[in-house]
Amino acid sequence: MAPAEIRQVILDILKKIAPDEDLSSLDDSVPFREQMELDSMDFLDIVMELRKAYRVQIPEEDYHHLGTMDSTVTYLTPILKDA
Repeated sequence: MAPAEIRQVILDILKKIAPDEDLSSLDDSVPFREQMELDSMDFLDIVMELRKAYRVQIPEEDYHHLGTMDSTVTYLTPILKDA
């Protein structure tokens, strides 16, 4: 899966988790939590959606890689390369 496709997957997950958020102005380098009203449960929902859709296991010690869109895409690119 290409980085642009991964970005779209994350956007789709964010739309599902926070349907009232305007994602059109999302800055990929700024943490999600600074741009959106996401709490820790919402964050876990992102992880669970990735697990459900792509059977991706993200260890808790790697959660810090999922703070921004850029870091999330960078982290997931090698994991989802064959998805």
